[in-house]
Amino acid sequence: MTTDYIVASLPALAFDAPTTMTAQKFAEMAGDTPAGLLAKNAVWCDLETQLRNAVAEARGGAERWTRPAQGCSVYWKTRVTNAFQERDTAKREELLDKIWWDAAGELCPAASPLGEGALAAYAVRLAIALKRAKISREKGGAAFDRLTAETKGTAI
Repeated sequence: MTTDYIVASLPALAFDAPTTMTAQKFAEMAGDTPAGLLAKNAVWCDLETQLRNAVAEARGGAERWTRPAQGCSVYWKTRVTNAFQERDTAKREELLDKIWWDAAGELCPAASPLGEGALAAYAVRLAIALKRAKISREKGGAAFDRLTAETKGTAI
């Protein structure tokens, strides 16, 4: 099956919306896992390195945690820095996921909207959609209650 056909037959993804696609189903259609597909995409590897370097710098560990990258985008670095201005950690994570989601769009050139880049962009966005689908206030509250159950009722 050609890449154009695979990309055209994938269901649409939207940020913070449920998806019917699973990583396993994607791997069956694309012939590789999302992570495997992205590891082969040099453009994504460099862009992801730039984003991770910006996150490391925003967290104050630029020297120790940064890796060499070919490009340097002030746009992405600024967006990451701005995301770290958010005090609410859940909102900050949402902003960072949105940055990665938007960065995936750089993989899909306008001249080739159904090519290898589009498949790689879909892989990034699918991983984000699946991650975000696992996040809920109820699950977070239950995890918090489970982790703090031992300390409840004891004096500090």
